[in-house]
Amino acid sequence: MDDIVKAALKKWPNVPHCYGWLALDARGDWYMRDDRIQAAGPFPQVKGSRIQHEKLRAFIERNYGHDDAGAWFFQNGPQRVYVELEAAPWVWRVADGDFAVTSHTGLPATPRGAWLDEHGRLFLDTDLGFGVVHTLDMGPAADAVEAGRWDPQALAIAAMPARFGYVRRPAGGSA
Repeated sequence: MDDIVKAALKKWPNVPHCYGWLALDARGDWYMRDDRIQAAGPFPQVKGSRIQHEKLRAFIERNYGHDDAGAWFFQNGPQRVYVELEAAPWVWRVADGDFAVTSHTGLPATPRGAWLDEHGRLFLDTDLGFGVVHTLDMGPAADAVEAGRWDPQALAIAAMPARFGYVRRPAGGSA
């Protein structure tokens, strides 16, 4: 977490949390969802505005974490902005050749297990946590499976949050 964020938390410790305004899709893209977008429909059916500003994305990613209930958030100064997740809290990139796994935030990860949901999406449990493999990296991921590095087991998407301890749609702090 950035030092400026830590300082803001100390200065203003009781700022209300924010819900519904930030989302992460299954490709690692962040979306802003204002009142109009939220009223138009749920994420990911109505995504909102994709955040393309590199410095803003980097700030969000440096200050991305989770609470004790498994709800993920971006700590924006003194305000905790809870994140709606399309699939999982992490989106994994898989390198050709050595099958190295990196998060959408740029952190290296070591896989411990693999799962396939009913839609054919590949998920990995890693030392950082649970996430979905980016669609552009299914080629190297399939090679890793064929090489015996990962042995995916079937698991319904609806069962994943409880099994791996995360919340896809935080609401009012009680999700």
